[in-house]
Amino acid sequence: MLHQFRTAQGEIEVTVAKQGDVWHLGEHQATVEPDGRLLLTMASGLKSYATAAKVGDVWWVHFEGHTFCLERIEPGASQSGDEGGLVAPMPGKVLDVLVEIGQSVEAGQTLMVLEAMKMEHRILASNPGQITAIHFTADEQVQQGSVLLEMVDDES
Repeated sequence: MLHQFRTAQGEIEVTVAKQGDVWHLGEHQATVEPDGRLLLTMASGLKSYATAAKVGDVWWVHFEGHTFCLERIEPGASQSGDEGGLVAPMPGKVLDVLVEIGQSVEAGQTLMVLEAMKMEHRILASNPGQITAIHFTADEQVQQGSVLLEMVDDES
């Protein structure tokens, strides 16, 4: 599965797959040691240890004397047959609506914040565009797959 992260150096994409006890991170591999550390095996064969902790949508990774902050980007998914519709990834409660109808937005901009399973989930614009409809307000409950808001992509 492809994941996108925002880092201090810019956005990165990582393909993650699991086979048995081995995590495949692009061309690299990781296994979890009994003490909780990650043993990373690089494509070159070089091995090194890392530790990681997740806080909300942010992963803190300590690797070779450096600490990296990886903020997960979760673009809202388009519902098939309804291009531009952004849907709820799971049932939850709308905490905040950060845009208005007619507002222009940038790719990666947070449009709405949901609370589900005691965690905050940000609904992000996957492309630059303009908000055309908002279907829920703060404090409303939503079901998985509910269209939260709609937007049209900017013509470039």
